Amino acid sequence: MRHLIDFADVSLGQWRELYALTQEIWKDPGAFRDTLRGHVMASLFYEPSTRTNFSFQAAMQRLGGGVFGFNDPNASSAAKGETLKDTFIMVSGYADVIVTRHPCEGAALAGSMYSSVPVINAGDGGHFHPTQTLTDLATITRLRGGVDGLHIGICGDLKNGRTVHSLIRALKHFPSARLSLISPRELSVPQYLRGYMSENAIRFVESTRLEASLAQLDVLYMTRIQRERFLDPLEYERLKGVYVLTAQKLKAAKKDLLILHPLPRVDEIHADVDTDPRAAYFKQAEIGMTVRMALLLTLAKKPKEYPSYASGADKPRCENGRCITKRETYLPALSENGRCGYCDNLLP
Repeated sequence: MRHLIDFADVSLGQWRELYALTQEIWKDPGAFRDTLRGHVMASLFYEPSTRTNFSFQAAMQRLGGGVFGFNDPNASSAAKGETLKDTFIMVSGYADVIVTRHPCEGAALAGSMYSSVPVINAGDGGHFHPTQTLTDLATITRLRGGVDGLHIGICGDLKNGRTVHSLIRALKHFPSARLSLISPRELSVPQYLRGYMSENAIRFVESTRLEASLAQLDVLYMTRIQRERFLDPLEYERLKGVYVLTAQKLKAAKKDLLILHPLPRVDEIHADVDTDPRAAYFKQAEIGMTVRMALLLTLAKKPKEYPSYASGADKPRCENGRCITKRETYLPALSENGRCGYCDNLLP
């Protein structure tokens, strides 16, 4: 593993190694205090972030490393029109590892094509968020002993939820796990994910009602309806608040249910749930920092590898308006199984 762009590229063995390293850090964090001294992480956040950005910075600092970067593209040369390519070539000359978030789908993959150091995808639009999936799996494993055999419910915006997409793709490694996908029909999982689940024998059912599924679940993964992913504000207003988990509703759930949320929440988990011993979303955020420490230890010491920086003669034909190829028009065409290699949109 050189980059972490999509969790589907992480093998089961690599996940186990990362989790084992995470356990070592939990047991004796002081032993890792200076393990990345002299190493530098670049934090390139073209989109707002609290937990992911802060947890990566805290992780690097706890390992003794340094951090630089931006969390507002208007405070960088991107505001002057600098391409993603030029930014990643330049920054990889200064850093040992790059962590990036971007509103365009496929941006982390595009950046990795021009970086001489490992790139970690901290979220690319509504596409993927693999380090959140590391956090999710570590939380479930730590608190429930493992993922296999569990019935996991994922509720909310499943169309635009990058944390959801990455978690679903990770479940190919846990064949006895089952999924209940709970969403309004307008926000159900994209078709390419249905195909992925079928190809990888991931067992799933779809539903529009949270209450109908709640009693069966071992894990409930709540997500917010994401205002920033809607092109039509009226559509967001119509769908927001469609699912709200309350203490009253939890009376029907299992006593050992694990309630997770990638955060931030808006109104989908009522504050009266916070004191329920089954609520683990704040612990989940804390676990995320330790998992990211393990990931940085795995990637930040890799030697530089200089890519060719070539731009392809064949231009991408993707029609997804949120694809990175719409903004960075020099990118070479990438496709796989009739889908855009950057954003997974079906090609014309």
